[in-house]
This record gives sequence, structure tokens and C-alpha cells, in this order.
Amino acid sequence: QVQVVESGGGLVQPGGSLRLSCVASGSIFSFYAMGWYRQAAGKQRELVAAIVSGGRTNYADSVKGRFTISRDNTKNTWYLQMNSLKPEDTAVYYCNANLQETPGRPRRDCWGQGTQVTVSS
Repeated sequence: QVQVVESGGGLVQPGGSLRLSCVASGSIFSFYAMGWYRQAAGKQRELVAAIVSGGRTNYADSVKGRFTISRDNTKNTWYLQMNSLKPEDTAVYYCNANLQETPGRPRRDCWGQGTQVTVSS
């Protein structure tokens, strides 16, 4: 019922910038968190950045100072601005929302389809 659509991935040179976008649609009562994860080849998925309902943000140490998560609550949209990209940032990036579709029902995670980000010369 809830759909999460991600866009913005691609190929970028080291030092470049890229902005990922994620839009959630459908019946959503409330968001508890929005986030971005990534999974590099042969590695486990890791949290890149998250923003919780109160606006507090969390970042992986490896991206602090370079990546920024933001949201537009009126559009159920969140973004990951990636600056000063490094080859080590190459991964499949997934957007995520922890949300409640109906009051009183358990929260659940909804995921985007993933988008490849490749940082290479």
C-alpha cells in the first residue's frame, strides 16, 4: 500500500556531489524516522543518515561533514545531499522510512528499491 520511490543515483567523479530523493506515497499516519542506507559490494548494509520525527539527525562517522539528510514533510519526501564524494561511497543506496500506517498499529519499515551510486574517475 505504501510505496517508496527513490531517484538520483548515478555515476559521479570523486569530489563531486549527488542528491538522492525519496518519496513515500499511500496511506501514512505518521513518520517516525526517515533514513538512507547503503550496501557496498560484499559488505553489510549500513546506516548512512537518518532523521527522526523531532528533527534530530544521525550520520555514519564516515559521512559526517559531507552528507546531509533533509526532509520536506509536506511532500513526504526526504533527501540525501552527498558532497565531496569518495570512491569508498560507492554502493547501492536505499531509502527507508519507519512509519505507522494506522494509529495503534505497529510501526514498520518501508524501503525504496535501491539506487546505484558509483564514485569513480
